[in-house]
Amino acid sequence: MSIKFRLTLMSFLQFFVWGAWLITIGTYCFNAKGWTGAEFGAIFSTLGLSSLFMPAITGIIADKWLNAEKLYGILHIFYGLILFYVPSVNDPNTLYYAIFGAMICYMPTISLSNSIAYNILKNNNYDVVKIFPPIRVWGTIGFIFAMWITNLTGSKANANQFYIAAVMAIVLGIYSFTLPKCPPQKTISKDATLLEQLGLNAFKLFTNSKMALFMIFSMFLGAALQLTNMYGDSFLDDFKKIPEYTDSFVVKYSTIIMSISQISETLFILAIPFFLKRFGIKQVMLFSMIAWVLRFGLFAYGNPIDGLWMIILSCIVYGMAFDFFNISGSLFVETTTDSKIRSSAQGLFMMMTNGVGAYLGSKISGYVIDKYFTYDGNKDWHGIWFSFAVYALLITILFAIFFKHKHEPNNISSINH
Repeated sequence: MSIKFRLTLMSFLQFFVWGAWLITIGTYCFNAKGWTGAEFGAIFSTLGLSSLFMPAITGIIADKWLNAEKLYGILHIFYGLILFYVPSVNDPNTLYYAIFGAMICYMPTISLSNSIAYNILKNNNYDVVKIFPPIRVWGTIGFIFAMWITNLTGSKANANQFYIAAVMAIVLGIYSFTLPKCPPQKTISKDATLLEQLGLNAFKLFTNSKMALFMIFSMFLGAALQLTNMYGDSFLDDFKKIPEYTDSFVVKYSTIIMSISQISETLFILAIPFFLKRFGIKQVMLFSMIAWVLRFGLFAYGNPIDGLWMIILSCIVYGMAFDFFNISGSLFVETTTDSKIRSSAQGLFMMMTNGVGAYLGSKISGYVIDKYFTYDGNKDWHGIWFSFAVYALLITILFAIFFKHKHEPNNISSINH
């Protein structure tokens, strides 16, 4: 098998094992279990909490001690084993710790998979900016495929979604041991400082004002990244409470409707090289932030019949919102950090977005929804999505004002050297 195909398969499985349950766990917790927004927010916040420390730690391990592909495989096997346990849980506090354990294993594999792909591609003399996005797009296809399987097998409101993910996670873990070796760089000298010995060099990035500002805005935008994953399927499923929408396609196949978001991702991922070279990181990030405003705003006013076009359009702009931030941000970190700390730097970026940002977004949104947007057990989805849109708009305006970056089209190619 070719290198590109092997990395494509890794990317497909990487996001399949997440997509099988990420979008539908809200429907499972709210509908099957009857838990509150605060309880679900706490459970979902484990994605962010685990990302506060695990991607950075595993990045350090991959930079210093253990082959990245072996570490990646071990983490996926443990992730799968924990997911096998999840269906037996009937208490929100126990599920919190179970999902937390699963996320400790899974979240660092996102940045590790990027580092593995970059390493293998560069070792085989591929143009990473050109080749990586088409490989990464298959991760999104894997996520979509998993969502469809979950919906069509009737698993969106039951525990089978976790079994689907568990089986494939263990398969991926075993497969990863067959990938080309990605050994630690082992570039630390005897005279290295304590910071270097511990592999914490990436935190020096905060001494660079532009990179520090980039990371801070990554945190704020990271708070918005998981909101539609948390509540999107539950939002669409809740339309069944309104008689005129009960039998609508949107209610019956809410997960498939939500998968339009990931289908859109596949198109926008392929557009990233053009947009980065043409507009630069600041403009691309602004496009992402504006798309988040539209994503939330369209959900606020959409419905399954005459407002269906708004729901569909919201799902389409999600591709730009997610990819132009996540993938472009990862490539920006790759092009602006020293090769000795790139795995650690990727882990740091993941920590700020899917760690600090996602944790605060999950916890605060759960509390706010319970306190201000829930009446007699029913959620005011219009108010929820509208408040999210206002938040995204404020972040967009502040980023446009404060983040200074001069675009130099030729510099983006430095990722290959």
